[in-house]
Amino acid sequence: MFTQAIAVILALPFVAQLVSADTCTRYYTAQPNDICDSISAANSVSTYQLAVVNVGIIDEDCDNLVVGQSYCLGWQGQDCSTTYVVKAGDDCDVIATAAGTNDTILYENNPQINDACSNIYVGEVLCTANTVLVPPAPSSGTVPATSIPATATPANPDGDLPWCDE
Repeated sequence: MFTQAIAVILALPFVAQLVSADTCTRYYTAQPNDICDSISAANSVSTYQLAVVNVGIIDEDCDNLVVGQSYCLGWQGQDCSTTYVVKAGDDCDVIATAAGTNDTILYENNPQINDACSNIYVGEVLCTANTVLVPPAPSSGTVPATSIPATATPANPDGDLPWCDE
């Protein structure tokens, strides 16, 4: 009995951390014509974070939003509200510099961005905080929001740096 009590006491901090990690701190109720990027931009939440905190609820294409349904925007302790909306010609260096952060933190807050930063798109919302604030990828190991939606425009389709055009 004493051993079980000690085990429970030792496990409590870990259980509390798991429970609090998934406590939603902000919500949004879907409106007609919403898409994930418009929700993200209007509520200062990255496209990636919106996908992670609603994994299994919002599909990969974000085409199953239900008007009137409430969606979580961020979890306690893992809620980035410092964001940047990608524009045409942007790349990761430009975004990190504009936000006053570095590439390492930008990539850690936006793990859906590939190494070449070639899969960001116009209208995508990125977390640009100076510390890592976003939740980790789901336990399935699949990082959501990694592909450019079929209707989106790549931010820098030729991969060229905007200040190096000749």
